[in-house]
Amino acid sequence: MYYVYVLISKVDKKFYVGFTKNLKLRFEQHNKGRVESTYKRRPLKLLYYEACLNKNDAMHREKYLKTYHGKLFVRNRLKSYLTG
Repeated sequence: MYYVYVLISKVDKKFYVGFTKNLKLRFEQHNKGRVESTYKRRPLKLLYYEACLNKNDAMHREKYLKTYHGKLFVRNRLKSYLTG
């Protein structure tokens, strides 16, 4: 299984989207500052994730979630969580 995930920065409230085979390890790497693209935005919170059967599906889903429509999907999916 591969996982597509969305993190939110508690510093700037922006999303980060990525994919991985080991979600727990990858999340720990993000919060320990071992990921260049997020180390200045720590602490991070895991907001959302999806499981995919293979790497190709996860890569395509990650690419979609980084688009305008993908960001709208995440915001709509988490609307009550983000506003409440």
